[in-house]
Amino acid sequence: MCDDIVDRVIKEGEYIVKTGATVRDTAKVFHFSKSTVHKDVSYRLYFIDINLYMKVKKVLNLNLAERHIRGGEATKRKYQNKRK
Repeated sequence: MCDDIVDRVIKEGEYIVKTGATVRDTAKVFHFSKSTVHKDVSYRLYFIDINLYMKVKKVLNLNLAERHIRGGEATKRKYQNKRK
């Protein structure tokens, strides 16, 4: 793997652990597609730094568990803004 890809994967992983960001948020910050970021942190990171991979996996699993709550809150805000 190229050194720049390894650096990118580590930076993305550290960002997710530090901020608790989702894959989508991380993709926006690093200007890559969601698919690329997801592959970076769920596949490539495992072979680069397994400890960081385990930390990222915990954050992503938490985000997955909370996904339905965030969607409901977004819908609620959408309709509250339409009333005003």
